Amino acid sequence: MSLTGPTIAPILLLICSNIFMTFAWYGHLKFENRALWVVVLASWGIAFFEYWFAVPANRIGHQVYSAAELKTMQEVITLVVFAAFSVLYLGEKLTLNHGIGFLLIAGGAWFIFKGPIG
Repeated sequence: MSLTGPTIAPILLLICSNIFMTFAWYGHLKFENRALWVVVLASWGIAFFEYWFAVPANRIGHQVYSAAELKTMQEVITLVVFAAFSVLYLGEKLTLNHGIGFLLIAGGAWFIFKGPIG
């Protein structure tokens, strides 16, 4: 697979998308003293911008990737972004169990991109 715009752009756009979505879904955890309706509205506002990256990523990416490959790519990127976010922003620790779980998911992604078996 060549490194062209439709090959690389979806990856970069999905990384941006996932950064926004991770903050929308989990960023409010540092603001436990805020009312739930406030953090829901704030999260919704952040998620709006996530769509500006996710939709073009999938539209452009579908030129060279199947829908299953795009979804798998998004899930792997989500795990990487979330792992970094949980350590750097939330101050949580990743354990060996997390690493093993992530490796199993990466193994599943390998099968998606490998193509039909047999």
